Amino acid sequence: MTEEKRPHLSDFKDRHGKTRWRFRRSGKTIAIPGNPGEPEFEEAYSAAVEGRPRKKATVVSMPGAALPGSFRAAWSRVQRSPEWIKHDPATKDKNTRLAAEFLDLPLVAGHPALWGDMLVRDLKRRHVKDILARFSATPHKAKHMLVTIRKMLAVALDEEWIETDPTWKLSYSPGYTGWRAWTDQERAMFEDRWPLGSTPRTAYGLALWLGNRRSDIARLRWEWFDFLTGTVTIQQKKGGKTLVLPMTPMLREILAPLERKSEFVLVTAYGQPFSEKSLTGRMADWTHSSGMPKGCTIHGLRKSLGKMLAETGATTRQLMETLGHDNIEHAELYSREAEQARLARDAMTQLTKSIRGKRTTPATGSS
Repeated sequence: MTEEKRPHLSDFKDRHGKTRWRFRRSGKTIAIPGNPGEPEFEEAYSAAVEGRPRKKATVVSMPGAALPGSFRAAWSRVQRSPEWIKHDPATKDKNTRLAAEFLDLPLVAGHPALWGDMLVRDLKRRHVKDILARFSATPHKAKHMLVTIRKMLAVALDEEWIETDPTWKLSYSPGYTGWRAWTDQERAMFEDRWPLGSTPRTAYGLALWLGNRRSDIARLRWEWFDFLTGTVTIQQKKGGKTLVLPMTPMLREILAPLERKSEFVLVTAYGQPFSEKSLTGRMADWTHSSGMPKGCTIHGLRKSLGKMLAETGATTRQLMETLGHDNIEHAELYSREAEQARLARDAMTQLTKSIRGKRTTPATGSS
């Protein structure tokens, strides 16, 4: 017996040599967990003395708490990983939005259970296909959703919550080809409507002759242009790649009539830079005012430059360095299209010459 002198309380050593406590009264024995002074012990002893059931501790879920091994826990670890820290802000924002949508996605329509609360080990290949099918109307979103889910699965593999990736070799290639390049006729219509020096023509010219995304066009600064060396240096917002591009005569023509009212090249009527979204909306208005069809976007001008470069013989590597692509497949889209058109044109030209040659060759024979 220990120094603890409490009514009906005694201790003993279990087979492992650990001290255990028990309450004995009227031939009834109750095990008392823990040790004297600990909350669990004191509550159990008091309940035994008073002859009532023990009060169980109330479990309170803290805001943002995630079940260990769940997708919410996996996403929390993704955001602390070295790979995540290296991402640029735009990539982080996109993946965060997609992750939030996935984590709050019901397992089944109308069911309260959410994927965020599910254990990663319970995800099956058929589940992934079902999730992607729900976004079939927005195929590019579905493709990016798969990338985001795979980030969580990679963490789960590292944490040894799972042994295999259920999305292994699961491909999702949307048929949608993205924003299209402007046609020559559409470009001519826009240029006829908006003169040099106007805001619409400036936005158009910068997007076309620099070939950058709207995120870079909206924040172009005059200090990035070096008129002595004839170059412009741009650090792309997406990916953070630094591009040093030549100031072509076409680009100089766009810049020549502009007044430097701000540190930014492209500004609103109030002298402020455009936001990315507002620039997209304004381009839609400007093309509509030009009598042009829908689908002529700022990103389409980036594609227009890539198409023109490929058609004039630019290599895949040259396309990558001009447009800032890290993925060779993106650049090859332009070169393959241009090469196909070039090969088809040359082949049909040779065929035409052959057929016409046969028709104009005079017949020979004895008189």
